[in-house]
Amino acid sequence: MPIATPDQYAALLEKAKTGGFAYPAFNVSSSQTLNAVLQGLTEAGSDGIIQVTTGGADYFAGHTVKNRAGGALAFAAFAREVAKAYPVTVALHTDHCPKGALDDFLLPLLAASEEAVKAGGEPIFQSHMWDGSAVPLTENLEIAQDVIKRTKAINAILEVEIGVVGGEEDGVQHEGSNDALYTTLGDVEQAVEALGLGEQGRYIAALTFGNVHGVYKPGGVKLRPELLGEIQAGIAQKYGTGEKPLDLVFHGGSGSTDAEIATAVANGVIKMNIDTDTQYAFSRSVADTVLKNYDGFIKADGEVGNKKLYDPRAWGKKAETAMAARVLEATQQLGSFGKSES
Repeated sequence: MPIATPDQYAALLEKAKTGGFAYPAFNVSSSQTLNAVLQGLTEAGSDGIIQVTTGGADYFAGHTVKNRAGGALAFAAFAREVAKAYPVTVALHTDHCPKGALDDFLLPLLAASEEAVKAGGEPIFQSHMWDGSAVPLTENLEIAQDVIKRTKAINAILEVEIGVVGGEEDGVQHEGSNDALYTTLGDVEQAVEALGLGEQGRYIAALTFGNVHGVYKPGGVKLRPELLGEIQAGIAQKYGTGEKPLDLVFHGGSGSTDAEIATAVANGVIKMNIDTDTQYAFSRSVADTVLKNYDGFIKADGEVGNKKLYDPRAWGKKAETAMAARVLEATQQLGSFGKSES
């Protein structure tokens, strides 16, 4: 199916919110990993979100040059073409843009979408993330106010982070007290005062409840997904809205238990980012293939190796299928499995 239009993406999010499930959002950094996501979503009968970080965009552009905006545009163009052959709907998103990357990532991409819309087309991406978690909350929200005006004008959605996700992702690293890993109701009230509740433009909030990017074992990080429900209730009470007024996204979920994920979704999470687990699924398959067929990969002792084994398409297909299986698992955990209407 063609990539989702802004209206289709908004409708998907509403469907998740009213249906009590969430869509998985997968970070990709190559045509292989992008195709693996499309394969997995198709096998799951689930719509979903494909996204790229600054580091992923750098890799798409070619790792010897610095052209992350160009890499992101290349990712979007490739996705738009190949997605037509798959019977699911996907949206495109740019993930984690810290302040230092605004000028060479988010802002050029917004400008490109503005030109596309001005010419009568659709925005290139359906949503963008401004990650202001490394700056003071006041500055975070000031920048978010500027960005949301532009995303609203092109009918796109803004993603913001209110709080701090620990760990590191693509060079964005957060360290500090454990208290910083838990968003407070006061933090969110400031965000709502600055960004409204939809009237200034739609946004999805990453509220932190102990989340950490990267790898950890279940139980290695103290997650408090019930905190999301407490904040939703506090905002609903203060502003006189219905229950769960906020659209939420779950960052740093690797190693989370099914129960923790279910609690987060029950408290308003409609999008969950997945990267580390799919990276591992892909690379583990490559390692298995190489180590079990080492003699075929290496031209040693006068031998010529086995082209059928070291051909990148041979091990690449296996790796894509292994990653696709993890994609399917994510749709089962989040409840989007079998819910595609494409």
